[in-house]
Amino acid sequence: MSEVPVAEARGLERSFASPDGGSIDVLRGVDLTIEAGDSVAIVGPSGSGKSTLLHLLGALDRPTAGAVWLRGRRLADLSDPELAALRNRYVGFVFQFHHLLRDFTALENVMVPQLVAGAPREAARERALELLDQVGLVPRASHRPRKLSGGEQQRVAVARALANDPPLLLADEPSGNLDQEASDRLHDLLFRLLERHGAALVVVTHSAELAGRARRILRLEAGRLAVT
Repeated sequence: MSEVPVAEARGLERSFASPDGGSIDVLRGVDLTIEAGDSVAIVGPSGSGKSTLLHLLGALDRPTAGAVWLRGRRLADLSDPELAALRNRYVGFVFQFHHLLRDFTALENVMVPQLVAGAPREAARERALELLDQVGLVPRASHRPRKLSGGEQQRVAVARALANDPPLLLADEPSGNLDQEASDRLHDLLFRLLERHGAALVVVTHSAELAGRARRILRLEAGRLAVT
């Protein structure tokens, strides 16, 4: 029997209310299957629903129609607390803006998802140090975000995303706020860590270089996905 996909979407639709009282159809019948170790780049024009799709795959939002499964569990069947627990365990997020907790050190930021999952504090600290070592930031472990460069902040965000060893990493323009040199370093790091941890990746990007590293490139336009 084949392994259950890491994530699966079937007939996914998402609409939002418009100012005139109507609705805006952002996603229209999207189907997508993500297998273990897969890497998928989602490209398309601004406003085409790429981030919306990521939010649905990562259980940050609920679809208007259709369904999403994470590791075989249908998200529509879960309560909000169950969704939060599943999201923390199975999904890592990296956004364009790092969203680090500004009053926490780099080390503490990477510890947070583990502590939320119930890991003992010392075990969480050891795991966080291991991940900071993998992203080359152990010397900066005690620094708060404002003391880190943009590239360093994103590397902490990547380490945090991998803290619970999730099978799925969702990245929304992860290098969109970085210069070219920092972007290249982040892309190298991201794919090196994905290979090491065996995680699948879905990345939204305008970067042709980053998209070109993925095994598949899908274009989202007019609410539908197509192979480029």
